[in-house]
Amino acid sequence: MAKMADKVKTLMNKPERIRNIAIAAHIDHGKTTFSDNLLFGAGMMSEDLAGKALQLDFHEDEQERGITIDSASVSMVHKLDGEEHLINLIDTPGHVDFGGDVTRAMRAVDGCIVLTCAVEGIMPQTETVLRQALKERVKPILFINKVDRLVKELKLTPEAMQERFTKIITNVNRLIRQIAEKEYGEKWQPNVLDGSVCFGSAFHNWALSIPYMQKKGITFKEVIAAYENDDWTELKKKAPLHEVVLNAVIRHHPNPKEAQAYRIPKIWHGDPESSVGKDLLSCNYDGELMFVVTKVVVDPQAGEISAGRLFSGTMKKGTIVNLAKANQEVRVQQVYIYNGAKREIVDDVPAGNIIGVGGLRNAYPGETVSFTKEVDPFEAITHIFDPVMTKAIEAKKPGDLPKLVEVLMQVSKEDPSITIEINQETGEHLMHGMGELHLEVVENRIIKEKGVDIQTSPPIVVYRETVTKPSQGTFEGKSPNKHNKLYFKVEPLEPELVKAIKEGKIPQGRVKKKEQELWAALQEAGMDNKTARSVRDIFKGNMLIDGTRGIVHIGEIIEMVMDMFEDVMNAGPVAREPCFSVKVILDDVKLHEDAIHRGPAQLYPAVREGIRGAMAAASPLIFEPVQTMSFEAPADYMGEISKLIQNKRGQLFDMKQEGEVVTVIGKLPVAEMFGLASDLRSATGGRGSSFLVDQNFERLPDELQQKVIQRLRERKGLNKEEGQ
Repeated sequence: MAKMADKVKTLMNKPERIRNIAIAAHIDHGKTTFSDNLLFGAGMMSEDLAGKALQLDFHEDEQERGITIDSASVSMVHKLDGEEHLINLIDTPGHVDFGGDVTRAMRAVDGCIVLTCAVEGIMPQTETVLRQALKERVKPILFINKVDRLVKELKLTPEAMQERFTKIITNVNRLIRQIAEKEYGEKWQPNVLDGSVCFGSAFHNWALSIPYMQKKGITFKEVIAAYENDDWTELKKKAPLHEVVLNAVIRHHPNPKEAQAYRIPKIWHGDPESSVGKDLLSCNYDGELMFVVTKVVVDPQAGEISAGRLFSGTMKKGTIVNLAKANQEVRVQQVYIYNGAKREIVDDVPAGNIIGVGGLRNAYPGETVSFTKEVDPFEAITHIFDPVMTKAIEAKKPGDLPKLVEVLMQVSKEDPSITIEINQETGEHLMHGMGELHLEVVENRIIKEKGVDIQTSPPIVVYRETVTKPSQGTFEGKSPNKHNKLYFKVEPLEPELVKAIKEGKIPQGRVKKKEQELWAALQEAGMDNKTARSVRDIFKGNMLIDGTRGIVHIGEIIEMVMDMFEDVMNAGPVAREPCFSVKVILDDVKLHEDAIHRGPAQLYPAVREGIRGAMAAASPLIFEPVQTMSFEAPADYMGEISKLIQNKRGQLFDMKQEGEVVTVIGKLPVAEMFGLASDLRSATGGRGSSFLVDQNFERLPDELQQKVIQRLRERKGLNKEEGQ
């Protein structure tokens, strides 16, 4: 392997020969087998293990393969037309919380292989992962897997197979057109003729693309004949999977230099004309260091390793760097590259590579690492779904409390879709997750892998607050010294804007200087030019607009207004639940002349009081999380599943039967979903499965509003009456 490590080191310095990619797929579409075969093809793994490892459960499987569950990246060298290329593949594990993992991987890569099953076609999770890739401007190519099943099980003719492929490709292209920004929707359509669509069987280790078939003279009839005569082992010699797929990756995915020119404006909102901006856009290895952490793994020997993408500069061992979010300086203790799946220590690595860094204490996924504090950090990595369920967690033995705090910090680094709130005084900690199953998996990891005995409360649903009509008139917030008055109006945010924020077309965050891209996005979603320019903060789907005119000291207080706007949006007036789709307008301000009388102690209470007062007068309501779920079971259980959905205050959307299997799509309130997994097991004799398709917040039925509000206020120790 030493030779391979030398090759990797040589190619690291040639950005035009690097490809950073990830694999994105619906669960069970064969991602693990596919990655195994790429590794085997690149000489990183024995042929016997490739494709077999997947039969094992995922923890033992990882030890067996020598790729830990926490492997961040795999580097391979592949030759095309006599030139060697370095391919960095981010291996995203496909366990329960795969969604969050995929989102983070997409920040580090420029291209992805969308893997879909030839039999099942596009599934809800395929759409979700594609959405995450396009949100980060990551270019997709397509691999249609499990073609062997079309031949062996469905016995399709070559024409019928091609028809099925065409249908899958058309669906993927339609999705890309719908989801991607206009200019990329057309440009990034995978196409059979140019080889950006490949098909094959990861299990049997062969793949084909039209250019490869033309070059080697292979036809579909040969594939069918190979299976009919039971000599399909020949296929992997004629058309090895890794060769076909990696050729497509090199031809159709951009190198880091090309990709950063158009990806940076999307994921970094600093000034493109600044020296850092120019370094990032050109992937300059001599420039300012800009590294984004996408995964933190805890290695028993090496401690915490932050894996991620180096966008500019050169990462050197021993350098002192700055963590933007944690706001602290740390020293880089080790720099790693991935030789296959093993880590190799190197002295320095230039921009455009995916690397591991040791010594970045307190770095969470999404952290920006740079030399100086002055640079703008990268945009936060946001997951498509928000945590909607919470459990309180305590250590059974008081002596374990310090260890529990440490373990919870570790868990939130390893899986950032889990949000942890730590209360040092009471010893009660809150863990927010995507659903009951997600929290259960994490609890088991804490007990089994981290060795802390814990007890948890029953799960609690996280609601949202919003307003349903504009507040009449303005509401005054007065500072405690009575010298400053701020006037607020509140109204529901327009649905077009809500949709554009959710889809990532309008970036969230505080608005810095001139943000032409943001203004353009706001205007495209229907806002007039003047209002767009007075937007000051977009926070968790809410918007703050500065509607004041000619106020001299507005620049000095606007940051404080934003602080408290965010504070109220995190805990609304009705029941201190997070708010969404609220537009807050600062209408007018009367300030004391003397800066000493308008500090945070005076302005914070005034802003909070004004916004809460305006919201209370805008018919505030509680919205509950609802999840669209897809259920699969043998067709005999169709009636049982629809009964299960109705009993849980759910709505039935769609029912499809293919062969012996029925797929039911239904929408259920999260509050009614406790115990869903075990109810589904008992209703289908253990043969049903379900997964999340989409998640929204919908108005809680009127008859439940008061009851839920009262329960929330009691739980949080707020006074019974609704109010401030």
